[in-house]
Amino acid sequence: MNLYSTIEDVRKSGVDAVLCTIIHTKGSTPRKIGAKMLVLADGTIKGTIGGGNLEKEVIKNALIQLKKNEPKLFKHDLLHQHNMCCGGTVEIFIEPIDKMKRLYIFGAGHTGQALAKYALAMDFEIFVIDDRKEYIDQLKEVPAINKLHVDYKKVLPTLPFDENTFVVILTYEHEIDRDILSFCIKKPHAYLGMIGSQRKIEMTKKMFLDAGIATKKQLEKVNMPIGKNILAETPEEIAISILAELIEMKNSSTTPLKEELISPLERG
Repeated sequence: MNLYSTIEDVRKSGVDAVLCTIIHTKGSTPRKIGAKMLVLADGTIKGTIGGGNLEKEVIKNALIQLKKNEPKLFKHDLLHQHNMCCGGTVEIFIEPIDKMKRLYIFGAGHTGQALAKYALAMDFEIFVIDDRKEYIDQLKEVPAINKLHVDYKKVLPTLPFDENTFVVILTYEHEIDRDILSFCIKKPHAYLGMIGSQRKIEMTKKMFLDAGIATKKQLEKVNMPIGKNILAETPEEIAISILAELIEMKNSSTTPLKEELISPLERG
């Protein structure tokens, strides 16, 4: 079994899971350094770190760390803790698997295409959505990008949204942008941004408030106009300014516990 492929599938599916890795052993142990086991939220496992009472306890620890969403290092004395006759000691690092961040880019124009390509290196699962086939086709040589040639209104209800969803709206028409925004603003998301001039943004806010589409608080959470202020002019520069916002939001939601990541040797 290729555990790395399984981990990637789990990340994309959004299933909660924890990776357990043996990082140090002493004496006789059933598995050695580097052995891995994936524990899913329902307690099922992929791979093994040795079986028996050790594995049973590691699964229990893994589910606790999954609930806490924190990594932690555990040390096991196989004889005294688990009544295992091999009698060695094992250190196991348990870490929740980061779910893949899903990026919806509505609009396959120059900026949308540039953003999709740049975002490939940032651990996003990318979907570019446009109802213009000729623009979607311009990305056909980039297989890692999911390309959806569909009607915006028809596809929106079929798309999954959760706390790992990032949404960028930059289509060719203001009305389409607003339609997409009105749908997405009510869905769970990590990031929601729309391109536009200051006048377009102010008009959108007024229209949404007057029509009861969104509250002032909801609108304040939308990144519009989208992108960091880096005096961007070209589509590529605008894409980079947007990507900077996406990276900031992506990383702000993951703060590793440095104490847990320090090795026993570093602790002294």
